[in-house]
Amino acid sequence: MEIKLIQGDYVADGLGGIVRCSGADALLARVLFRLTARRGQFPLLPQMGSQLYLLGRETAANRSSAARKFVAEALAPENVSVTDVLLSSAGQGRIQLEVLLDYQGSDLSVTLTV
Repeated sequence: MEIKLIQGDYVADGLGGIVRCSGADALLARVLFRLTARRGQFPLLPQMGSQLYLLGRETAANRSSAARKFVAEALAPENVSVTDVLLSSAGQGRIQLEVLLDYQGSDLSVTLTV
């Protein structure tokens, strides 16, 4: 069971506790964490996280393939298949990614900005 976060904050359950999620929701929480954490940021877990923060250094021609590689690396420990990674401009030099996933036959997606 994962703790539910919205914009980096825990979600209160209204009873003094925090909301937990399971199943596909828990998977999406882990996926989002793995994709937004910088790889190498955790000394005891050097393979945790992604290198998506480096996308801005890639040329426009290489950016899509680099994004797919970084996403695949970050999500390798999870029981999920990456079906596609879609990139678009989010303005001010930022890149929006939509990561399409297959989890136990269900299509899921997560969107983030780097």
